[in-house]
Amino acid sequence: MNISNCAKDPTLDYEFELLTKAPLVIGLDEVGRGAIAGPVAVGAQVFTPDAGEIPAGLRDSKLLTEKRREAVAPLLDVWGAGSVAFGAAAEIDANGITEMLGRTARAALIMLHAAGIPVQHAVILLDGKHDWLSPQLNSPLTVVTRVGADRACATVAAASVRAKVQRDRFMIAAAKDFPHYAWESNKGYGSKAHFAGIATHGLTELHRKTWIRMP
Repeated sequence: MNISNCAKDPTLDYEFELLTKAPLVIGLDEVGRGAIAGPVAVGAQVFTPDAGEIPAGLRDSKLLTEKRREAVAPLLDVWGAGSVAFGAAAEIDANGITEMLGRTARAALIMLHAAGIPVQHAVILLDGKHDWLSPQLNSPLTVVTRVGADRACATVAAASVRAKVQRDRFMIAAAKDFPHYAWESNKGYGSKAHFAGIATHGLTELHRKTWIRMP
């Protein structure tokens, strides 16, 4: 199922539609797909009918400043259960980004299952047109895709904020060990400073080596 929606402020309208088919909805979203260094991250946010109102200030992570994301993130834990999993750069090189999105999402769902969330009964909501999760599952789940879900659907927006905050923290910490690539500002994406660091100091174990195309 693919539905387009360009709304800026997320709602729970679609989640409540999905709750007519299942007792809970789990929104998933990825961050770091296009970076040239660091992991890909997949966030998950659980929504149940008793969760309450959307946390104040929640939007797709790309529409929030770093300061606003850090302010919203603690509210998500109060709103409902969630998780974030990482897929390492070396695994992305070995398996490709699409497979690693699915593997990483599966890992995020396993975290929720370990915390007592009945993942097997949920509807899983993905942003976009492509279901990159189902091919990596050992047991089938109900997966729905929706174009623009990161902006239109509060669970997916929340998942994106969770993933972005955790991945940014990872890259800022990594910048202390690898100070030549400006990861504290570019978060592993291909900025001018990042490429300059590669040209001078070469690649690290956090670089996606098959992705590097020097400008």
